[in-house]
Parts: sequence; C-alpha cells; structure tokens
Amino acid sequence: MVVTTTISDSDEHIRCAFASRYATSSLPRYKFPEGSMPKDVAYQVVKDELLLDGNPRLNLASFVTTWMEEECDKLIMGSINKNYVDMDEYPVTTELQNRCVNMIAHLFNAPVGEHETAVGVGTVGSSEAIMLAGLAFKRKWQAKRKAEGKPCDNPNIVTGANVQVCWEKFARYFEVELKEVKLREGYYVMDPAKAVEMVDENTICVAAILGSTLTGEFEDVKHLNDLLTEKNNETGWDIPIHVDAASGGFIAPFLYPELEWDFRLPLVKSINVSGHKYGLVYAGIGWVVWRSKDDLPGELVFHINYLGSDQPTFTLNFSKGSSQIIAQYYQFIRLGFEGYKNIMQNCMENAKLLKEGLDKTGRFEIISKDVGVPLVTFSLKDSSKFTVFHIAEALRKFGWIVPAYTMPADAEHISVLRVVIREDFTHSLAQRLVSDFEKVINELDELPPRASVKTAHVTVDKEDGSQMKKNIVQTQREICSHWRSIADKKTSSVC
Repeated sequence: MVVTTTISDSDEHIRCAFASRYATSSLPRYKFPEGSMPKDVAYQVVKDELLLDGNPRLNLASFVTTWMEEECDKLIMGSINKNYVDMDEYPVTTELQNRCVNMIAHLFNAPVGEHETAVGVGTVGSSEAIMLAGLAFKRKWQAKRKAEGKPCDNPNIVTGANVQVCWEKFARYFEVELKEVKLREGYYVMDPAKAVEMVDENTICVAAILGSTLTGEFEDVKHLNDLLTEKNNETGWDIPIHVDAASGGFIAPFLYPELEWDFRLPLVKSINVSGHKYGLVYAGIGWVVWRSKDDLPGELVFHINYLGSDQPTFTLNFSKGSSQIIAQYYQFIRLGFEGYKNIMQNCMENAKLLKEGLDKTGRFEIISKDVGVPLVTFSLKDSSKFTVFHIAEALRKFGWIVPAYTMPADAEHISVLRVVIREDFTHSLAQRLVSDFEKVINELDELPPRASVKTAHVTVDKEDGSQMKKNIVQTQREICSHWRSIADKKTSSVC
C-alpha cells in the first residue's frame, strides 16, 4: 500500500530550503511580502542571491579593508547592537573613540600636549568627515566676512580635478563653488602653483589630497603651504588648507615620516582619514581632526540630554554602530606603530612586484609613482586593437575586479586600469594576477580588428554616460562571443 503524505504550510518549517515551496517561488522585489517564511529558508535564499556578488578579496577596485583577524571579528559581532550615540549608556565606547582621536591627532603631529585631548570625531567615512571639515571652514569664513562687513554669500573651495566625488557633493549640498585645477597628460594631481593662482577672498580653503584615488600620488602639501603663505601675506587673506588623507593618512606616517604634509605645516587646519581603508577596519569608519578648538566653530556642536547626561555631538548623522570604532581601537593597540609600518611595507613590496610583472609584458605604461599609496595605475601602450575596458571585462573570467576608467579634465583622453594593493593581497596573488593579465592579452590579441575598433575610444560624460554604457555592453558581447568560440575550439580538439 502506498502512503501519501501532504505537508501543509504550517509544517513546512521541518523541510529543507530546497524542498520547500520557496525554492520555486519568486522573491519579493517591489512589494512587502504578505506572509512569513522559516528563518533557515530566508537565510538560504538571501545567501544564494549574494552568490553572484564579486569576491571582496579579489575586488582590486576598492581601497576598503576586506580582511581582519578573527579576534576583531568577534569584537565587532559582540558590539554590533550598540548605538554609538548612546554615550551615557556606553561610556567605554565613547572613551575608545576619544582615544582613537587622540592617537590620530598625535600621529599627524597636532600641536597638543602629550596628555591633552585632541579635537576630532569618528565619522561613517571620509565623506562625512569632509562634509564636517568643509562646514567648519565655511562658517569661520562667513563669520569673519560678517565681522568685516563684507558679503558672505559666494564661498568657494580650490581643489584639483582629481578629487573624490565627496568634494563635489559637499560643494553642491552646501552651496560652495568648487574651483578645480585641471589635470594634464603626465601630471595627474593638483598643481600647487595653479591652485594658489585660483584662490580669492571668497576661498574658504584649498583642499590637497594625500593619496589620489586615480594614481595614489601624494600632492605636495608643503609646497602648497609655502605658496599660499606668500599669497596670504601679499593680500592680507587668511586662506587655510585641508588635507584629504583618506587613503594616505595611515601610510605616510609609517613609510615617509620625514614628509611634511600634516599639522607641522601652519596652514593645515584639518585632516580627514579613512579608518576603513589603510586604517585596516571594515567599512565604514572615518576620522576628522582639527588643529585646535579654534578651528571648529562652536555653533556646529550640538548638545543633547534626552539620552542621559549632556552629550556634545558634531556629526551629520545621529545613530551609528559602535563596532567599527571598537575595531579601530583594537587595530591601534594590536598592531602599534611597528605593525602598521610592516603591513604598509608589505603592501608596497607587492605593488612593486605587480608593477614589475606588468612592465615585463611590454604592453603597459606605468603611470603611478613609487611614493604614494600602494597601488598600480597603468595604461595600454597600444589601444588600436583592444582597450583597457576590454581587459577589465575579460579579467572577470578569472574572478578579478579591476577598474578601467578615463582621467578627469583635461586628461579625459587617457584611459587606465588600476589595482589597489591591500593588506590581504599577497605575493602569490600578485603573481597570479600578472599571469592572468598575460592570458587575457594573448586571448584579446586574437580578436578581429573590426570588433575592437568599435570600442577603441570611450568618452565619459558626467551628465550623460549612455554612450559609454553602450560601448561597454558591446564590449561585453564581443568578449563573451570570443570566449565561447575559444571554448568550442578546445572542445572540438579534445573530441
């Protein structure tokens, strides 16, 4: 006798995820689901959705930390339910943040005593840190202009065209004109002399980058400080400098201690740095520190008491997790100066290895400099048959995520690839990447000229990227077709 058993929805929790009705149901995309599903099934379907994401360890486009020690992972999970803003309830977490601020301020040579409290705050990332620093400059400039009886409705910031998009966001969100020093072929950072030429009485600060995202290069902050000092003396202005050290702030102190870029320079009033980049913490944690209390207007600091005692706060957001702050403090005391120095030296060594390997292919021109952030930026010597965009797409076949992009104005005609070397990018991975570059180049050499000519020149328009999207889609189709033809040939030969 055959016994048939019917499993009701109420009993479905006893079935495995792939034996349940959810395995053949579409997941909600636009509307809130009507009913619930078992926790193990929900976990499995979300986990499976994420399978098509790239591997973070192979994401060489990102500066953001993708590996931490198991002990730190435990600390993060153990504090993931703490809201940092509840300072009265979590006073130790607040104390750890203050310790981090002090350590960073001393690392950047802030003029504070050994046991003095530095002025700074943890942020969600360098974007928020830059917003806070920019607001401080704007409010100080406005207050000074009002006291002098002058108009204060047209502030501007001078930067290089290589700045990260968060500076453009600040300018647009807070109504500040962004005056950009254009780049040129062979020179992909802000020219200090041209920057000083662009300042005027409405300039609230000049923003210099310690570690350009394009090439990793450090801008010459000392030269900028000297030229701007002369300009201020000639005009009677008092234009300060902000250093965007998002990428380089945790590199320069350990590898180039004699390089003057920080608070040793009188005009540097604030510095931001990303803890989730070479600060070696998962996203998202950033820091901003000021030279002194006078450089942070009191009107930007709010005081609340409905969570307990009086709590000063000067961040753009309110609630945020405590985990990354705790993780940052762990890294500081775990690694110390020696540990950070060793890691940064290893990163530079692996960047050098990758650079030498790419150079030996004879196909690339290395653009990045030896002094700066450990990354390698390079362009094709000959783009007549295929472009860097073809290479970036073909590398996906091996799991590598390597960005290809065009330089900002006035160097848009230069297209490059960039590989960021992080702590978890090892010697063997560098060797493997070079090998895969060689394989990709050899395969792309077999592409018919007709296919590559269509996408040989890609133009990026900030207002309309439709043409670029079309070109990339066309490139993807051609490369996929090429890989399929190669696979068919190999299959035929085996048979």
